[in-house]
Amino acid sequence: MLTSAENELLTRVEGDAPMGGIMRRHWLPACLSEQVSERDGDPLRVRLLGEDLVAFRDSEGRVGVIDAFCPHRKASLFFGRNEECGLRCLYHGWKFDVDGNCVDMSSEPAESPLRQKVKIKSYPVHEQAGFIWVWMGPADEKPAFDPPVFQPSPDTKIAISRVIVDCNWAQILEGAIDSAHSSTLHSSDMVPARVEGAQANDQNWLRPSTDKAPRLYVNRTKFGFRYSAIRRPIKDAAMKDYVRTTLFIAPYTVQIPSNNMYNIAILHIPVDDAHTAFHFIAWGGATTPDTASWREFLHARVGVDIDRDCKKIRTIHNNYLQDRQAMRLGNFTGIPGIPNQDIAMWETIGAIASREDELLGASDLAIVEFRRQMVEAAQSFAAGGCAIGAHQPRVPQSKLQSFEGVVAKGYDWRTLGASAEELAFEGAPTGHEQAAE
Repeated sequence: MLTSAENELLTRVEGDAPMGGIMRRHWLPACLSEQVSERDGDPLRVRLLGEDLVAFRDSEGRVGVIDAFCPHRKASLFFGRNEECGLRCLYHGWKFDVDGNCVDMSSEPAESPLRQKVKIKSYPVHEQAGFIWVWMGPADEKPAFDPPVFQPSPDTKIAISRVIVDCNWAQILEGAIDSAHSSTLHSSDMVPARVEGAQANDQNWLRPSTDKAPRLYVNRTKFGFRYSAIRRPIKDAAMKDYVRTTLFIAPYTVQIPSNNMYNIAILHIPVDDAHTAFHFIAWGGATTPDTASWREFLHARVGVDIDRDCKKIRTIHNNYLQDRQAMRLGNFTGIPGIPNQDIAMWETIGAIASREDELLGASDLAIVEFRRQMVEAAQSFAAGGCAIGAHQPRVPQSKLQSFEGVVAKGYDWRTLGASAEELAFEGAPTGHEQAAE
């Protein structure tokens, strides 16, 4: 449980909120590259940390992320003309380039010095790994862009699903580190089977365990924490354990265990206090699904399940199109798509979860650690400390890896999946915690 004041520190990101300040000390994915793929194409509405912005690709292929409103009379630039290396406001023709410079002011006299004095807010942009990333922090603190955890090499195959979820970022991230819920909520999609490890096909994810109450451990690291859920395997339970290790990479990334076909990462980017851009990412080699297949599997297809702005068709107002007849016939939730099942749970908690009167159990160990770590981080940042995850030096995200597999008893779970670079940087694992059973 958290106090009201602690919950405010954890959840609020707008304005001068400490958590928003932490987010601003990291490169943030503003949108998908595909959403602004065309030169002089349609502008895109973007909202991050409570700020309204517009993204566009200019005539030379450069991407700009600028203030959504013209400084003249505050008309929306989203409706502007994207032409000849700038976005032109429809109201009076003021035009701005990707750096926020006013390059034309057709409603003013040619000799007017006003144009040279006008500059709109713009953020530094980096395009990589299928995203348009922006730096919203102080210019003198901007670091070089490091590849994200889902791009360990330049030729990594990446498939991204993006959905705008109508609730706060923290309760969504808590879902990503809640290993226990998958055996219930996703039981029609994550199916026990007599396999050697997690496997994926076009219909299901298969797991070598029927255990719905895993033993949970957490080990804090310099990047966040490693968290392990240990279950009884279907085969050789007396001699072996089925281990799934999840990484929380502060402040907004979770890497969940892989399967035999691809790895999975999840990004939770605050749109504002009550909305989140949720990204479910498959990545790896040749067996990684293409983007269309990935979105079809997740029921997150553009034009079918979500619109161009990645807003959902399934909402609380239409009961997420839940199919009760499918439930009667054996489907557990009646909601297709693993993320859609999660979204129905996250949003019905409320726009911002109240954590004062929850009844937590043994399965909530990682959630307790996440809250403790991030509240401490917000308190430290508010007192003038460095933002969590922004310390230098640090182990590159591309050297971090989760773990999944059946292993012989007697292992040290804290080292499973950890690279030599991570172990050398972090030092010997120290202190792990077990939830009450």
